[in-house]
Amino acid sequence: MDWDKLRVFHAVVLAGSFTKATETLNISQSAISRQINILEEELGTALFMRVARGLVLTEAGKALSETVLNVFSKLAMVEGAITELKDYPRGHIEVATSLAFGSMWLAPRLQEFLDQYPDISVNILLKDEEIDLNMREADIEITALKMNNPDIIQSEPIPYRFRIYASRSYLKKYGTPQKPEDLAHHRLIVFGKEMPHLYSNLDWLLTVGTQKPRTPYLVANNGQAIYEATRSGIGISALHKYMVGDDPELVEILPDIPRNPVYRYVVYPKQLASLKCVQVFVEFLLRKMLEKEF
Repeated sequence: MDWDKLRVFHAVVLAGSFTKATETLNISQSAISRQINILEEELGTALFMRVARGLVLTEAGKALSETVLNVFSKLAMVEGAITELKDYPRGHIEVATSLAFGSMWLAPRLQEFLDQYPDISVNILLKDEEIDLNMREADIEITALKMNNPDIIQSEPIPYRFRIYASRSYLKKYGTPQKPEDLAHHRLIVFGKEMPHLYSNLDWLLTVGTQKPRTPYLVANNGQAIYEATRSGIGISALHKYMVGDDPELVEILPDIPRNPVYRYVVYPKQLASLKCVQVFVEFLLRKMLEKEF
């Protein structure tokens, strides 16, 4: 049995005759009759008895009809659910991003989105490694990597920059650098070498204002760890504004040092572009990311 024959059978059962079924299927009565005859031959039994007023199902026809009607009913429900997903923001979203960005920027802002869209649930996947969106490891990713994949939709780049911070306790003990060259006399905290595939020049604090790279005082491969170490007074580091927020313990220093911007992108598979829940979540992310300079 193939799908077309079952579709014809289903239409005939609902219509009660080949003639009325032509209106639903938009094919000739002879074509309908031929499809039903083939289906009966494949099953080895009659499905209809031809009577003066039309058609009457045989016992075999009734058995098949119950199953087919159930299948088409479920298909109609699924079709309605799919249509609703495209028209109404509901469903589940898997969003992936880095450990630091997910925990320090995304998580604190999610409540606003969830309050606005109570029928959408969100799962955050925090990884500092690349993920494969085409393999549906996530639905949406916030990444520093520029994609070159025709099956992936990528937002315009959103620029942000590192700022240099130290704790009040550190500055009270060691003094405040007034120019880049002064960093040679301070304890510098930088990212480890494990992350260059995601970001470039993360250890620029070691080279700004000098020809000879400085020696770091502490190396870590996680943004939150660097933030906590800086806040505790261990040394000076380069952090993003979203990590520091309004923390009264941290002070921005050397704000006029020029630096190249770093970019983030919101990316997701083309196949998900029609889903309303994905659309509204991407819109939310981009709006929040553009609200204030990182």
